[in-house]
Amino acid sequence: MDPISDRLRARHPQRIDLSLARMRALCAGLGDPQERLPPVVHVAGTNGKGSTVAFLRAMAEAAGLKVHVYTSPHLVRFNERIRLAGELIGDDALNAILDRIEAVPGEATVFESATAAAFLAMAETPADLALIEVGLGGRLDATNVVARPLLGVITPVDIDHAEFLGPDVATIAAEKAGILKAGAMAVIARQAEAALAMIEAQATRVGSPLTIVGRDADAWAERGGLVVQAGDRLLDLPV
Repeated sequence: MDPISDRLRARHPQRIDLSLARMRALCAGLGDPQERLPPVVHVAGTNGKGSTVAFLRAMAEAAGLKVHVYTSPHLVRFNERIRLAGELIGDDALNAILDRIEAVPGEATVFESATAAAFLAMAETPADLALIEVGLGGRLDATNVVARPLLGVITPVDIDHAEFLGPDVATIAAEKAGILKAGAMAVIARQAEAALAMIEAQATRVGSPLTIVGRDADAWAERGGLVVQAGDRLLDLPV
């Protein structure tokens, strides 16, 4: 058994209830830690979110950056969800943060409490970058209280959690595209035509500049290496 998971389930409702109102109230009671994070890369999508975060972390750390990471779900221990400047959060630190969260009046879901814990821990630990994976959807996901990300990423969108996000790819893509913010760049993976149309429409509405894989940039394996195309530049990278 995982004592942190047990503590969260005992204290908070176990239902999925997509809303930003409770999360904003909880963050306000904690001093709005989401406003004090290092530059954020916010990752949404259906397939490949976790892999994308793992690759981004590996690249950033190889470049010498200190990186926070928030992902879900965990495999064995809840602590796997929160990595602070390269290290998993410890039990004592996490329990102390949960004490502070539980002192804030009002209700929250397990995921909202976990997200608030991640934001509070990240805000109080120096780092160069924060990689934050969306839990469910995007527009109303608890992570979407981050108002000014450095970069948004949307991995391939498909049918998932239709009971919460909608019955078709276009509707679900509109929910995922809710992470796009005014002035924040976004990288969009290859998408079904209906999904891409919804993402582009949302980007236009909010003023988020898009780089679309397959149109503005691309990458493919060739001769045992990786070829990367960005605009008119072509890079041949060894693996």
